[in-house]
Amino acid sequence: MAKQNTVFKDAYNRCLKLLADTSSLPSEPELGQVLGVSRTTVRAILSRFEELQLIAWDKRKKNVLRQPRPDDYFPTEETDSLAEIIERSFMRRILAGGAEPGMQINELELAREIGTGTTSVREFLIRFSRFGLIEKRPNSHWILKGFTREFALELTEVREMFELRSAARFVALPDDHPAWAELTQIEALHRGILADIDNRYREFSELDEKFHLLVHKASSNRFIVDFYDVIAIVFHYHYQWNKTNARERNARALEEHLAYIEALRSHDPARAEQACRRHLQSARETLLQSIP
Repeated sequence: MAKQNTVFKDAYNRCLKLLADTSSLPSEPELGQVLGVSRTTVRAILSRFEELQLIAWDKRKKNVLRQPRPDDYFPTEETDSLAEIIERSFMRRILAGGAEPGMQINELELAREIGTGTTSVREFLIRFSRFGLIEKRPNSHWILKGFTREFALELTEVREMFELRSAARFVALPDDHPAWAELTQIEALHRGILADIDNRYREFSELDEKFHLLVHKASSNRFIVDFYDVIAIVFHYHYQWNKTNARERNARALEEHLAYIEALRSHDPARAEQACRRHLQSARETLLQSIP
């Protein structure tokens, strides 16, 4: 239920914002379309609104009784964006299927599993298909095309250009920038996993994604941040397809990350570049080893 719960909380918060601008809410199908969620989720939101006496709900009439207050919202840390939820579910599904070329992905099944509308899932898949990794087939079906060595090499080349640029920007961030606080939290998570590596090495993939995304965001370049989606999918989930020596490999990557974090903190561009290049070189080797 956790995934549905996150979808619910995210849609609920967005629906609260709609409430603030209107005296009555639209029909359930319209709300579902606006929020990108299923009818069931819409009804759950309306029921909660009624409990909190935000609306008077009588069949089709949904009149607003009061303006939302800050404490009506779920905390942001509990509400991953819908795009993040879809991406994670898409990954899990691909991994569960062994990520074999020719594997089928069904929009309806994916939407049902997440508890969201098919439109949101389709938008994600269309956006993702531009990299040539999945291809649309008739009847809401998609086919995974698989990863070739050429694809991996092209991807690593672009990743390295983008990340080196982003790391240079990170080093120059002012001391009061929120990215530094986030970096401290990420560093603590790295140390936590390393301290119990035998039991926790599988947690590396999600942490890896979190860390590199933070670095990429420092670029303040929408194209770099947008491109990160495909980088995350290929690199971080590839770690999970190739299970050989996963513990040792993840332990080494965690150590490299800590050296990279220290280099970013030094505010020294040359040191940050060196740590970044060292880590990206290992990531490239790992990726190439994992391609059959």
